[in-house]
Amino acid sequence: MSAPFFLLDFHLSITYDIQGVTKVNTMKLTRRQKEILDFIKGFVERNGYSPSMEEIAEHFHIASLNAVFKHLQALEARGYLQRDANRARSIRLHESESRSGRMVPLLGYVAAGRPIEAVATPEDLMIPEDLLPRGGDCYVLRVQGDSMIDEHITDGDYVILDSREDAPDGATVVALIDEDQVTLKKVYRQGDQVRLQPANPALPPILLDVGRVRVQGVVVGVMRKYR
Repeated sequence: MSAPFFLLDFHLSITYDIQGVTKVNTMKLTRRQKEILDFIKGFVERNGYSPSMEEIAEHFHIASLNAVFKHLQALEARGYLQRDANRARSIRLHESESRSGRMVPLLGYVAAGRPIEAVATPEDLMIPEDLLPRGGDCYVLRVQGDSMIDEHITDGDYVILDSREDAPDGATVVALIDEDQVTLKKVYRQGDQVRLQPANPALPPILLDVGRVRVQGVVVGVMRKYR
């Protein structure tokens, strides 16, 4: 049995179009192209992100990554999928082939506890459309720590963020501290200082000068994967 994502919180609905995806060409696929397309669809539905070329090659016992690349090129040319050569796991299925949502950048980890170093690990994750913000950019981070448990955000969860630098007091945000550390907290302005408040009574707030903190996104949804 696959391990589905359970949606814990959502309050935005959107119809999101991927720019540059062409209408699916009805030209018949080869048997191997159809097998690869079905494998990609199943992989995304099970895992929430697309397979790598290496995983496709391993599954079909294809010795050459160039052969996998040519199959993906053919599927892209016929409009079944879209790829970004500069991103890992960037295969995006055409909306008629995808039943799970849209691919959104997964940019690494965020601390729900003490701030951690901001390290980007770009991949893509499949997100249901009704969890995505209306307009603007969005991205996903995976949570480390338990400082936000009273907001039902726990270690290993995925938070979906509206990428913006403004947030009202009390919003749950990803905050960049001193340009190199990130943390997930509620934000409050207190004169020339910012209070980053955990949602865990066992942990103290973080109080910093306003110039040391920049909001990087506001949480609009949470996803959890059970195994």
